[in-house]
Amino acid sequence: MAKKPRIELTQLGHKTALPASPEAAVLERVPNGAPRERYLVRFTAPEFTSLCPMTGQPDFAHLVIDYCPRAWLVESKSLKLYLGAFRNHGAFHEDCTVAIGKRLVGLLRPRWLRIGGYWYPRGGMPIDVFWQTGAPPKDLWLPDQGVAPYRGRG
Repeated sequence: MAKKPRIELTQLGHKTALPASPEAAVLERVPNGAPRERYLVRFTAPEFTSLCPMTGQPDFAHLVIDYCPRAWLVESKSLKLYLGAFRNHGAFHEDCTVAIGKRLVGLLRPRWLRIGGYWYPRGGMPIDVFWQTGAPPKDLWLPDQGVAPYRGRG
């Protein structure tokens, strides 16, 4: 029987406070049990919040994160805490969306990653932000992100 690698997780299974900022958040990863397979992992955060850096008012988004892993998977509790850390973070929609994508790429080194930030209206205008690492692998099944163009999200 193959020996399982020891996984050192600091948050899963422990009471963990919401990080003070995205920079202070600890994102953790676990080994991918099928690193040679090409498959899609999707995380959806329909209640993402951050703060407008100009007014301090809350901004709301529906985030969809898709990635094709290699050796690592993001540990979901650490991802939830990281995303929650944006609640008191002032940044524009574009900055939040791209920063999340880049942080995950730095941690996971996936074959491919994309993030869709579907932001609710600010000043009467919704802002949708999309970022990806490049073209998806040719043999990857890539479903639509499932968020309709703005017609009153909710």
